[in-house]
Amino acid sequence: MLNLEPKNATLPINVSILAAGAAGMYCGSCLRDNALAKALLRRGHKVSLIPLYTPLRTDEQNVSTKHVFYGGLNTWLQNSIGLIFRHTPRMIDKLFDTPWMLNFAGKLGANTPPSKLGPYTVSILKGINGPQKKELRRLTTFLKNEIKPQIVTLPNAMFLGAAPYLREQLKVPIICELTGEDIFLDAMIDPWKTQARDLMREHTRHIDRFVATSNYYAEKMSEFLAVPRSRIEFIYPGISKEHLRDSPAPREETRPPTIGYLARICPEKGLNRLVEAFKTLRTLPDMQNAKLRAAGYLGAGYKKWFVDLQDKISREGLAEHFTYVGEVDLQGKLNFLDSIDILSVPTAYQEAKGIFILESLARGVPVVQPSHGSFRELIYTTGAGLLVPPNEPKHLAEAIAKLLRDVPLRNQLAMLGQAAVRSQFTDDHMAAKMLQLYEELLAWQPPSR
Repeated sequence: MLNLEPKNATLPINVSILAAGAAGMYCGSCLRDNALAKALLRRGHKVSLIPLYTPLRTDEQNVSTKHVFYGGLNTWLQNSIGLIFRHTPRMIDKLFDTPWMLNFAGKLGANTPPSKLGPYTVSILKGINGPQKKELRRLTTFLKNEIKPQIVTLPNAMFLGAAPYLREQLKVPIICELTGEDIFLDAMIDPWKTQARDLMREHTRHIDRFVATSNYYAEKMSEFLAVPRSRIEFIYPGISKEHLRDSPAPREETRPPTIGYLARICPEKGLNRLVEAFKTLRTLPDMQNAKLRAAGYLGAGYKKWFVDLQDKISREGLAEHFTYVGEVDLQGKLNFLDSIDILSVPTAYQEAKGIFILESLARGVPVVQPSHGSFRELIYTTGAGLLVPPNEPKHLAEAIAKLLRDVPLRNQLAMLGQAAVRSQFTDDHMAAKMLQLYEELLAWQPPSR
């Protein structure tokens, strides 16, 4: 059990972190928010991690509150059937905010393409002037009367509509996290896409500071939101020390060269690209025995896609060399990473966070990644992997083969990765940088010593 007792705490801060639930699946942003909350609690600060839309699901101790605000079903009904559900009493709304109802509705939403969620997204961005104003008032009343935070952090730019009312009522600094919402926004269609962007830009003036998860993403969102780059900090995600090994896991001599994929099972994360590279890899010298293992959440909306991919793997004669172990919890994730030699998640899009990269390096497993998004920063900073041109399975296969053949190089990268995560990318490092920002916004003076 994690010890959350205050440790060497001075000038404790009361911060509320709003976190968007991901419909019952593990989500990188949820894992990051939960890790940050735990690290702040360990330092003696008062933290309320408040779920929005659905409860949070984490693979470590979950420190979020039991209260879920902006319940996914209620907010959907208030937008879609407004004449009835915008005025229902709380006792009725509670029925739709039970955990099983929220997760059920969340899974339906998760399987709805962004192109069909435009009106709902825009309605949320209208804030106190939108159909979910009842939800915003309830959240604000809870924060004002029960939590009394000194700082409030919004989960992403799609929740910017809440900022004007929260700032007016609470009179505290408001931070907005930027963690990868561009994927969803890019998939929206007009007129909703343009309306959403315009509403976000309108509300940015109510934000004291934005925090992106990489320099790449800070640059991208500065342009998208039309805000000066100086208003966006970038603070890399940090992972708990439970992920760290003192040295790479001992390798069984009989184990064939093994490549791993650890991410959601979907086209944008690039498992299909890795399969193409794997097919090429096995034609290269000394790679005939290579294996590919995959782990990650498979949503209902991508089951047919994955079945088709498995059929293709079978037709290529690779079925006995490919294993899908399913969704994994923390221990399953660590065991999975200890069972592979190299991790590769060749995303089609430019990733904003790259938490799976840090998790892999923490176990002493080097990575081969496309040279885009946050991957470039993480690999340049850690020195623990290889970069290849995006969407080039042949180059990906050759880079993987190089690392699999060159054991001394692989061991060197493994040690570099573990050292880098330990010295720069733990949840404590993330919390320390966030605290610097909090203190700046609160204009605190350090105590005399």
